[in-house]
Amino acid sequence: MLIRILATSLPLIALPALAADSPVPTGITSVGPAAFLFTIAGALLLTLVLRSVASHVMRIVTGRIGAIRIRRALEARSPDVLHDFILPGAYGGLVKIDHAILTAGGILCIQTKHYSGIVFGEHDEPQWTNVDGTTRKRFLNPTIQNEGRTRALQNVVPDVPVDNVVVFTGNVEFPTPPPHNVIRLGRLNSFIDKHVFGPSKVKDWDAAWLTVKSAALTDEASRKDLQAQIA
Repeated sequence: MLIRILATSLPLIALPALAADSPVPTGITSVGPAAFLFTIAGALLLTLVLRSVASHVMRIVTGRIGAIRIRRALEARSPDVLHDFILPGAYGGLVKIDHAILTAGGILCIQTKHYSGIVFGEHDEPQWTNVDGTTRKRFLNPTIQNEGRTRALQNVVPDVPVDNVVVFTGNVEFPTPPPHNVIRLGRLNSFIDKHVFGPSKVKDWDAAWLTVKSAALTDEASRKDLQAQIA
């Protein structure tokens, strides 16, 4: 009886109603869009990285294939060929010569460029431009760059005519005619056949070529010195 009286006489205590369908804020709902955006950004970044890596690998592969092609072309042309050697520079230091070949009238000092796409550049511009798809790259004017190497080779055999030639081994196009001594690999043989050197006083071409071979540096110490100079 006492319990019934207390139960009926005490005021009802109001408890807050909990709606079963009311969401409880936890912060989890905001993770969905953020995670989606993060995934998209990561995918885009990965695509750019992979594209850059693929482009870099293709340049290396293209360069190696081009080097092999010109080596074979020169060696099929003459036994008197040197590749990838170092000489004292005409103005001090060291220079690396890509290729040199003895021909009927003199020596060609050849620099190779392994590019594809379009190449823009005038003979007196310090830099040229290569556009290959979406990639745009500036590089030193190869004719100017190879002129110093040509003079270094000329210093070794002062009586022998030495001329500067630049050979592009890739699939390149020139919007304007390049300098006369800038050619594609496919024109190498015809260029050598038609090239006219200046007068010379050479009486023993074998001895002149032997002088070049004796001066050429190919040892590891010289290569390290050259790399240190470039660095």
